[in-house]
Amino acid sequence: MQIKAAVLYEANTPLVVEDVELDDPKEGEVLVRLASAGVCHSDYHVMKGEWKPPLPIVLGHEAAGVVEKVGPGVSMSKPGDHVILNFRPNCGWCRYCSVGRPVLCNGAATDRWVMFDGTSRLHKGTQDLYHFARTASFGEYVVVPQSGAVPVRDDMPLDKACLIGCSVMTGVGSVVNTAKVEPGSSVVVIGCGGVGLNVIQGAALAGAGRIIAVDVLENKLAYAREFGATDIIDASHGDTVGRIIDMTDGGVDYAFEAIGNHNTILQAYNSTCLGGTTTVVGMAAEDDELTISSLSLPRTEKVIMGSWYGSARPWVDLPRMVDLYMNGKLEVDALVSRTYPLDEINTAYDALARGEVARSILVYD
Repeated sequence: MQIKAAVLYEANTPLVVEDVELDDPKEGEVLVRLASAGVCHSDYHVMKGEWKPPLPIVLGHEAAGVVEKVGPGVSMSKPGDHVILNFRPNCGWCRYCSVGRPVLCNGAATDRWVMFDGTSRLHKGTQDLYHFARTASFGEYVVVPQSGAVPVRDDMPLDKACLIGCSVMTGVGSVVNTAKVEPGSSVVVIGCGGVGLNVIQGAALAGAGRIIAVDVLENKLAYAREFGATDIIDASHGDTVGRIIDMTDGGVDYAFEAIGNHNTILQAYNSTCLGGTTTVVGMAAEDDELTISSLSLPRTEKVIMGSWYGSARPWVDLPRMVDLYMNGKLEVDALVSRTYPLDEINTAYDALARGEVARSILVYD
């Protein structure tokens, strides 16, 4: 079938919105008509050349829609199901799936830019196009492995559901699944974009006693207040780490870095108290490296850890996040600063680059 999609042909050039061909789903795959897709910084890393998957590629990984068609052998969804895309489709039987860590499963012994069988379903003329994260949601329709489309309740608004598929799950999950923040504890969140705001509301849901939000933009700090921050720090001036240590009498119990930069990761680590936990949620450039004092690890008993997709069990946690939203316990609507049609995707990324939004979404007709 012919669909409209945004294709990246070369780093540091605009996405090209054009007609491409999408094959029917094969064994174990589903075709999804998308309703919405999030404009996420992870895709921007590829656009800027900081991550280097093969090109040309259809980006996008945070999306929701309706199953239109299923391939042979599909048992996990059916046409008409409302689904949130899971950008870490998994096999269900490997070591990581078996121990309850499915986001660490690659799904197959093939690159994450193609389907499990190693081939593409997207084409422009005779040229194959790659699928970012086996999702490629910057298109009107997608074909994904069946484990990459998680059915959710039909009354969840599909124009908001996309955000649960990445920014909400990543942020909230880093608190409740990865770091396991305890009630009454102190938390700092460095970076108040879409993911950082969800870390903040995750900390509030977990019952943290003090939640300090750090950013350099006034609008992001204002968003942070709305999502549950008790204190804010403008990091554009002054000693951020020193202020956090003074405010908490020695550092926070839990620090979260939601930017993806070695400088802010080090700030988070240095802001953590003795025996505290630093969780890196932000996604850095591939060549960005962190250096910390080796002696500080045994001497302080600090823990530094990563959180990938909020340590999610997508088929359990995505429907659970939907229920929290529908029951008024999780904020999603306030994340949406702007909506755009697919044709204006480059404008949406310009706004992201300037820090103007909490999250933008693409809405498909």
